[in-house]
Amino acid sequence: MLKNLSISNYALIEKLEMTPSASLNMITGETGAGKSIMLGAVGLLLGNRADTKALFNQNQKCIVEGVFDIQNYGLENLFSQEDLDYESHCIIRREIAPNGKSRAFVNDTPVRLDTLKELGQSLMDIHSQNENLSLGASTYQLKLLDNYGHTHEYLQAYRTSYDKFLNLQNRYIDLKEEALQLQKEADFNKFQLDELSLLNLEAGEQEKLEEEQEILDNAEEIKGKIQEILNSMQEEQFGSLSSLATGFQGLQQLSRYGQAFDALKERFHSVLIELNDIAATLEQEDALIEVDMEKLSSIGDRLSKIYQLQKKHGVATVEALIGLEHDLADKVFKVDHLDEQLKEIEQSKEKEATIMKQLGQNLSDKRKACTQSFAKELSALLHKLGMEKAVIEIVCRETKPSANGMDEVEFLFSANKGIAPQPIRSVASGGEFSRLMFAIKYIMADKTALPTLIFDEIDTGISGEVALQMVHMMQEIAKRHQVICISHLPQVAAKGDQHYFVYKDNSTEKTISKIKLLQNEERILEIAKMIAGSNPSSSAFESAKELLQK
Repeated sequence: MLKNLSISNYALIEKLEMTPSASLNMITGETGAGKSIMLGAVGLLLGNRADTKALFNQNQKCIVEGVFDIQNYGLENLFSQEDLDYESHCIIRREIAPNGKSRAFVNDTPVRLDTLKELGQSLMDIHSQNENLSLGASTYQLKLLDNYGHTHEYLQAYRTSYDKFLNLQNRYIDLKEEALQLQKEADFNKFQLDELSLLNLEAGEQEKLEEEQEILDNAEEIKGKIQEILNSMQEEQFGSLSSLATGFQGLQQLSRYGQAFDALKERFHSVLIELNDIAATLEQEDALIEVDMEKLSSIGDRLSKIYQLQKKHGVATVEALIGLEHDLADKVFKVDHLDEQLKEIEQSKEKEATIMKQLGQNLSDKRKACTQSFAKELSALLHKLGMEKAVIEIVCRETKPSANGMDEVEFLFSANKGIAPQPIRSVASGGEFSRLMFAIKYIMADKTALPTLIFDEIDTGISGEVALQMVHMMQEIAKRHQVICISHLPQVAAKGDQHYFVYKDNSTEKTISKIKLLQNEERILEIAKMIAGSNPSSSAFESAKELLQK
């Protein structure tokens, strides 16, 4: 339940704080004083979108904070799933900066709005005039029936199967489309694959072939240059190796005269060995290189085919061609096995469709089983609320499978004897909508574990004994849930355990909305004003006292 609410810098609210009781709280005030503004602020705690236009002072941050007692509502798993610290007193804070940036916190841990919405659904149920309009929608009515009948396990089982079926159906459609495209391209893909496969390409071969071609193209020049180098090194009289050998002999003789000469001898010897090795390698390369025009022609032909395919496919490497060959092979394989794949997916789809329909039927049976009792309870409550001839019927029709099952639900309503029930959206007036919605909330209060229910002028369009009956029912709800009711009726406002008054303060340059908890005499005055206007008579005061005593 809500233990404390504080709002600062929001709309007409500069700073406001309230500590509602655990049972029935009434909020009254003149039109435009800020009652609905408070609900807007509370909506921020439940994950509603923020708007910088709502800032009281555009240069300051707006902060809305709610402290909730959640120890008896089994929310530990939700906190664990969202990686939040669980405490029996949960603090939800929402901040809106002047630049429009909005932040949300649960127990001082930043959270996403989706997390706030999920948590909010377990903390509060806010009735508003917009919800009256929602009551006419089939999806809303279906949700009410599911809540009443506790069908959530049935619905979840159905949705799991429905999602699997939908996934298989989409895969089948996608594969079918892919099959049509592949079949159109089948012959061309097969031709391209054969063209690439015939070359039997190997990674890295293009560079090797180009290097070999370069050597064969210049074989005579390369062999001539090798011989020239070898001659310069190996010529008997003037060759570099012969001269170096003489030099090495001299260093051998000098090595007897000190370590420095000995070290030079060793270095010289290393150079001599390296040069002899170079000469030997050049002789080997010379022996390997031959002028082979036939081989040169063969390499040229293969490179020409590689270059042609690279140009044709818009790639620059053999590796890219090999990758393309693999892709084409996959496409050709798919075409050859498409019928088999399609048949396999279709069988899986049909199997899941059977499971889905059975689960959908189980869900439908569960829903239909509670339509009469739900309608009977609603009708009985409407009779108590002054609509003695009201009749509610709940019709459950079969429809094609969707995420919500295989049912279309419609609430039919008639307020008068002899008039056949018609869809609610077509026949219910504003006051009838309010009473019907209240009756639904009354029933649902026993079906859910919501800590707090907020009614925003749910008594619109009613008065007298009906209003008294409604507030007595609120008192019944308040024995098990915290109730906050924004009301304009004195007989309703008088029955709250606490009474808050929202008013405008015009003592400064800018109008400010404020709230105060009314004490005994203040409460009598407010109820009297609600009865007779701003200057209540003595009889209005007496009526106010009587209402409060009752």
